[in-house]
Amino acid sequence: MTRTPSVLVLNDGATFEGYAAGFLPDEGWTAGEFVFNTALSGYQEVITDPSYAGQIITFTYPHIGNYGVTPLDDEALRPWCRGVVVRELTDVASSWRSTRSLEDFLVERRIPAIVGIDTRRLTRHLRHHGALAGAFGHGDPAVVSRQAQTAKGTDGTDFVSTVTTSEPYTRGDGAMHVVAIDYGIKTTMVQQLADRFRITVVPAHTGADEIRALSPSGVFLSNGPGDPAALGREVEVLRQLVGTLPIFGICLGHQLLGVALGGTTYKLPFGHHGSNHPVKDLATGRVEITAQNHNYALARESLTHAVVSHVNLNDGVVEGITAREHRCFSVQYHPEAGPGPHDARYLFDRFDTLLRGGAVETR
Repeated sequence: MTRTPSVLVLNDGATFEGYAAGFLPDEGWTAGEFVFNTALSGYQEVITDPSYAGQIITFTYPHIGNYGVTPLDDEALRPWCRGVVVRELTDVASSWRSTRSLEDFLVERRIPAIVGIDTRRLTRHLRHHGALAGAFGHGDPAVVSRQAQTAKGTDGTDFVSTVTTSEPYTRGDGAMHVVAIDYGIKTTMVQQLADRFRITVVPAHTGADEIRALSPSGVFLSNGPGDPAALGREVEVLRQLVGTLPIFGICLGHQLLGVALGGTTYKLPFGHHGSNHPVKDLATGRVEITAQNHNYALARESLTHAVVSHVNLNDGVVEGITAREHRCFSVQYHPEAGPGPHDARYLFDRFDTLLRGGAVETR
């Protein structure tokens, strides 16, 4: 296949040459915040995860697209990432589940890609300098470079309002009713909840009184994209809910719960994006392998109204909190992760126990 030359430029001036793939935007470029994901598989789930809104995903694994794509693996109705960076995009998909190639998927879903990039070099650069905004494209390199200089990261931006559902919907038929606030909820997360509960998924802007009017047994806070510091309205809703209903949060939901409990957040240098992060459950001493996708984290010293329940063994980042008196708990990682390790799916059962009158586990 003959490909059009393409260039990738970060806003610190670092430049990489490759070839255009996937969807080719008319303007000749796409811009966003570059992050890298270290997972060896699950590229479709990564690309369709709404938590990547505003970001360009660099895959560190060199061969992407080997097993094609299937609608069964979509984590949202559409991808929200700005683009993908790949070393080698496989032309031939080899899997009985595949319905089309990854490139056909990218074209159909209007996701630009750049291939032939030295992703090891790019990853080292992002590890050293942190997540950087930039642009890539097949257009005039001078235009791509100018776009890179003005590209914005995720700091201070509300991406949740763009990815959340526009209308409530229901799933499952369990005895317990859970309201799930959709900050960018993944399909696998909905499935894990629906396997245990009757759930009503509501838009992120839903108020506390509206949620209580649904008479839930508890509230679930989903994953989502962007900077939690930009979501003051959502935090205020949680402040009104804390102490009135059991709450379980994941990823962005974890961060927002922590802020509602008086904590603060900060941006990690290059975030956690992968499927093999070791996390220790301080209540049991058990170490679990987890899937992660976040650029922000809770500041440990700010958590005066919650107990740290899980920590990342790579860098000590807070991976879980509990507030026993408020019947709340949350984790930073993704226990539902599909594909990914299933070590942490017990947390959904822990939520079930909490809804049935049990206590939140703490150290």
